Parts: sequence; C-alpha cells; structure tokens
Amino acid sequence: MLGSGSPGLGGVRGVICGDGVGVAVLGAPVFGVTGTGERSSARTVVMVSAVNAMTATIARFINGSVARLLCLPSGYSQRGYFAPPNEISMKRFVLLDTAPIPENGGALCLFEYGEDFVIKIQGGDGGQLMNTRMHGSEDALAEIPCRKVAGRPQSRVLIGGLGMGFTLAAALKHLGKTAEVVVAELVPGVVEWNRGPLGEKAGRPLDDPRTVIRLEDVAKVLQAEPNGFDAIMLDVDNGPEGLTQRANSWLYSAGGLSACAKALRPKGVLAVWSASADSHFSDKLRKAGFKAEEVQVYAHGNKGTRHTIWIAEKLKN
Repeated sequence: MLGSGSPGLGGVRGVICGDGVGVAVLGAPVFGVTGTGERSSARTVVMVSAVNAMTATIARFINGSVARLLCLPSGYSQRGYFAPPNEISMKRFVLLDTAPIPENGGALCLFEYGEDFVIKIQGGDGGQLMNTRMHGSEDALAEIPCRKVAGRPQSRVLIGGLGMGFTLAAALKHLGKTAEVVVAELVPGVVEWNRGPLGEKAGRPLDDPRTVIRLEDVAKVLQAEPNGFDAIMLDVDNGPEGLTQRANSWLYSAGGLSACAKALRPKGVLAVWSASADSHFSDKLRKAGFKAEEVQVYAHGNKGTRHTIWIAEKLKN
C-alpha cells in the first residue's frame, strides 16, 4: 500500500509495503515507480528510495554503532578494509579472548566476525592489527624470500611474529622437507589462538614438524644466533612507520638492522612488512649493508589496499 500526506504538508512522506513500514529520508535519492493512471507518477515519486534509505541506515548502524561499542571503527583495518560501511551484514564482532603482552602492560584481543577472526590492541585506536580475510601481503612476506633460499641445503629461516599463521604457512609451502622455520612470538596467547580454531584458517602450520616456536622477543633471537638464518621475515607491529608499541622501534633502527645482518648467513635475505611505504627506511637498510628493494603488495587479491615489503639481500659475509 502506498500512502501520501496532505497536499499542505508537501506530498508523500512514507510508504507502507505489505506488513512492513518504510521511512522516506529527506535528501535520499528518489526513484519513481512506474504505474498506471494520471496520478501514478505524482503519488509514487517515493519509493524504491525509502527501501534504499532504510537499508543504508541499517548498514551504517550495524557496521558503525555496533562496531564503535566494541572500539572498532566501521570497516577499518591497518591491513585493509575489512567490512565496507555500505555492506549489509548481520555479523557481529564477538570478543573471544584477551592475551596479555609480556613486560608491556597491554593486551591483544581476538574477535570472531562471522567466519573470520580479527586481532586488535586492547584500548588502542580501534584499528585492526590483522584479520583472516586479508592476508595476501603476509603470504608474500614469506613467499618472496623463501623462494630465494629454498635451494640451499637445510635452509633455516626466522619469522618475527606469528600473527595468524599465514606467513608461517607460506614459508613452509616454499621451503624443502629438511628446512627449519623458527617463529619468535612474544605473546603466548597468540600461539594458543593458532593452536585453536584460528589455526584452521592457515592450515594449521604449527603442526608441521619443521616449525619451531620460541616464546620470546625476536630481537633476542637475532642477537643470540649470529649467522644462524638464511632468511629473516619481520612482521612486528605495523612496520617502521606504523608502530603501536614504542618497544618495537629498536628492531627498525640502525642497531636492529645491524643485528639482522649479523644473524643472516652469507647472501641471506631480510624481508620486512609494513602497512605503508617509507623511503627513509630503504636508506637505513642500505646503510646497514643490504641491497634493498621495495615491493608493493595487495592485502587481498589484486585490488584494494597495498602494503609494502622490503626485500633486502645481505651484501657482506
């Protein structure tokens, strides 16, 4: 049923469709509905637009208001857009667990979002550190360097940060049966998450016998093993220019990069993930004794947000 207001009030104000009620929103696009009779177009200037306006409002509420209650801005992620604000979805962010960060005082939070998972910093600005929907750049972080060293006998690589396991899974995929992949993860809870339901998303790489988990800061592992690795892959925080924890800054400093060079074997490869480009960091790599290349990689498929990966080859033995 189509309803109209009195002529004195300016015409149609709303529409009733079957058992539901639609509300026309001023300023929304209006699409006429074709009908018969002289008064048809005048009486129906309203309303596919009422439906469009109402669904847009619902979408904004679901992806905005509900997300804000959980300290998650609408659709936003450091690693790409997770849920566009104009997408209609009945999914909700559900907090599954909180993991303390040792010697930090902060914590990481694991959320379930429909069939996906999200990790964010508790009490941060609401941005997602990572999610299981978009991990193309995390895959590339391991794929590029591991292909370069896969042919070496008993190759050994180090990953700084387990995350959601995608970088580890990609490394295992591109390395041989005698390889060893050491993962330095500071937060025990993140390891436990990957042993639980989250692990299914990456194919449970922790179950691979080539995987070795070190529950400690990757900086300590680097400094303890000179000439210990053929490749080092760093996915700590959001990269050199996206730090959420000041304690991570050393890793990307001249001292940290020098430690990486010392931990690499001859012609070893350092790969560094970043949420954004940074020309100054390329200079730091060169000064630390690396031949550096900056690669842009999509977060998901071949479109949308791009991330930066530095591929740096050690020049001196």
